[in-house]
Amino acid sequence: MLLPLIFILLLVGGAVLAAQSSINGRLGAKAGVIESSWLTFVIGAVLTFLLMFFFEPAQQATLFSVPKWQLTGALFGVVYMLAIVFAVPRVGTAAATVAVISGQLLMSLLIDHFGWLSNAVRPLDASRYVAMALLIGAIGLIYLSHQQRHRRMTSQPS
Repeated sequence: MLLPLIFILLLVGGAVLAAQSSINGRLGAKAGVIESSWLTFVIGAVLTFLLMFFFEPAQQATLFSVPKWQLTGALFGVVYMLAIVFAVPRVGTAAATVAVISGQLLMSLLIDHFGWLSNAVRPLDASRYVAMALLIGAIGLIYLSHQQRHRRMTSQPS
């Protein structure tokens, strides 16, 4: 019963990320990439502090006692946000989202295959190789579509 709820939560999370990318891309184009990213992190920090303060049960470890390499995840969130806010106004929400999801999936396959970052090893098999090829194909098709649209727009007389 829990597994279907987890996947529903993940689908909602993905939908929210796509909407966030589009909204932040528009905001970044008008107010600035760094300002838009800053706003996201300030609001996120306040919200997560309140959630932690009121709902988070006590944990065995604290941010001060975990291995320091695990704290780099916060840095990666900044890289993601800056990339999205910069890219969406230039390539569109769909292209940016497919590129991000493809990067996530390709890296996750490598992390699983090699057991990086203290994860269990889940070797690549034929279906995972096919998945990687399809992701590369999806990125290629979206890139070609973007290029064709750009050529049509620049070749039309003013």
